Amino acid sequence: MKDKSTDPRIHCDYSKLIKLQSQARAFSLLPNLKSGTALSGRHSSIFRGRGLNFEELRHYQLGDDIRNLDWKVTMRTGKPHVRSYTEEKDRHFIICVDQRSSMYFSSVDTMKSVVAAELAALTAWRILQDSDRVGFVLQSTEKLHWLTAKRSQGDLLHRLKLLANTNQSLDVMSKDSDAVSFSQFVTLLGRLKLKETTIIIFSDWHGTTPDDITHLKHLQKHNDVLGVLISDPFESHLPALHNDWVVGDGSLQISINEAKKFDLANKGLSEQQSLKREQLIQLMAAKGLPVIETDTSGAHIEQFKRAVGGRR
Repeated sequence: MKDKSTDPRIHCDYSKLIKLQSQARAFSLLPNLKSGTALSGRHSSIFRGRGLNFEELRHYQLGDDIRNLDWKVTMRTGKPHVRSYTEEKDRHFIICVDQRSSMYFSSVDTMKSVVAAELAALTAWRILQDSDRVGFVLQSTEKLHWLTAKRSQGDLLHRLKLLANTNQSLDVMSKDSDAVSFSQFVTLLGRLKLKETTIIIFSDWHGTTPDDITHLKHLQKHNDVLGVLISDPFESHLPALHNDWVVGDGSLQISINEAKKFDLANKGLSEQQSLKREQLIQLMAAKGLPVIETDTSGAHIEQFKRAVGGRR
């Protein structure tokens, strides 16, 4: 489709998503996390047989491959010993990109939807450069797109094109169907029955329920779920009241023309944003992962790279 806007702050451009490949070389994806998480580096799996790296020397156990017997140690100790190895396996990533109507907002510089799209593209290029597989779950206003994980630049380009087209379809009249709620998104992830997968979610987490967080915690048992919260200052606190404020969600509007109403609105916004952040902290705590936040100031690329351990 043809670009709806030439302003890169409002709609992302396919060519920009491609150019982000050059910036992906400037950081490593969470290299400093504790070992044992998929994000900390390559998975290591101990197996009985020949491997790439020596892991340990231990007593023979029933079922061990006799080809791995260390005869020198066995003869010296009088007890059978085997050498075990580690095998390096590919990492499997799923990038979840929220492009619902709530993401089409910014009071500062860049739409939340553009922030999510650009960070998703940057992350995908980093994953591909590490020779890992990357898949996508794309939340549009109409449907959830599930794109299986692949290790192919051609496939990634097709997916970035879909992401750009989806982003460019957003406008002030956009409305979400029931099929793209956050709960439907979590349900889809559950149906995929993922194992040893790193799931990265770029979203404003609009409409998240306690049940959704519970289900994501279940996913954490066999996967790493990394949540990135994209927010705008207006979502936490409105600026000083000068004239009548009219606040709407695309369907309903409310006029804020009194100091009391204004204070109540600010209190509600602050509580709602704090709840989102607290839910995200609880989710990340399951694996000791960091809480990553970016905003609409236009500095989201640097904010994200710093949060995941980027190299300057």
